[in-house]
Amino acid sequence: MTETAGRMDRAVEAAKEDFATVRTGRANPQLFQKINVEYYGSPTPLAQLASLNTPEARTIIVTPYDKTALKAIEQAIRDVPNLGVNPTNDGNIVRVTMPELTADRRKEYVKIVRSKGEDAKVHVRGIRRKAKDDLDALKSDIGEDELARAEKELDALTRAHVDAIDEALKRKEAELLEV
Repeated sequence: MTETAGRMDRAVEAAKEDFATVRTGRANPQLFQKINVEYYGSPTPLAQLASLNTPEARTIIVTPYDKTALKAIEQAIRDVPNLGVNPTNDGNIVRVTMPELTADRRKEYVKIVRSKGEDAKVHVRGIRRKAKDDLDALKSDIGEDELARAEKELDALTRAHVDAIDEALKRKEAELLEV
């Protein structure tokens, strides 16, 4: 049960990280966490190549540690689908100005977030299914009462984690629809 709870906790955290990568009206450095830059022939996470700052509500400044990676960083940011930004490079930093979201674009992002939330819930239910199979395999070693108690505990654990995903989803939707 402890292992199952840990796996479900990690699934909820992964869902929250996924939600953070969907852009809202404000600039958020977490949008850039999953961007890989082609650096000396290997894909490298942007966070390892540069520092990310948000001096204004809709601007992100990317300051590379190695100035030779500036063009590659700019190109990697430009190539990200669903971000809709056009980074500018001044020779020292890459400035990314987030455009204002339209109502249609906000609704589209809500659909994306809901899809990610549903995927996370399916993952939690898959963890539950595996734990249930493990409990059924132990049926001969433990009694019926102990098995029933463990199943109730597993259901409560699953419900709590699904509710946590729903709560994070609700917060993200509210953030997306906020003008």
